[in-house]
Amino acid sequence: MTTNYISQERQREITEELQRLKTEGRRGIAERLKQSKELGDLSENSDYQEAREEQARLETRIGELEETLKTSSIIRKADGASVRVGSRVRVKKGSETIEYVIVGSSEADPANGFISNDSPVGRELIGKNVGEEAVVKAPKGEIRYSVLAIE
Repeated sequence: MTTNYISQERQREITEELQRLKTEGRRGIAERLKQSKELGDLSENSDYQEAREEQARLETRIGELEETLKTSSIIRKADGASVRVGSRVRVKKGSETIEYVIVGSSEADPANGFISNDSPVGRELIGKNVGEEAVVKAPKGEIRYSVLAIE
């Protein structure tokens, strides 16, 4: 079983969505199913069939959210000693200085500097200290990242 790293904020969002789906979502589907049953013959009742399909999607989503919460570990504030999930790290790549935040894969947003601990760059940066170098193998060759700062 793989551990998913999520922020406390993301955990709260998932918990709120899960609660909403279990209450309002299920209640809405139940009401729709009840109304559809009142229309008569269920074998030719497209509204009933659609409601059943929507119920299946809802229950699938509930299961996914519950599994995410069960297999997740909350990202704790990094201590700055070495790069880990939750670290904000400033690196030098060639002449360019880049800042990344190492997050779990569900919160990755590379365009905004949030990279997954499972990404090639994230994997290589994990465990590095200031002054060390991470080498990422890419199709065009090796890319070197020098760790400048860790927060």
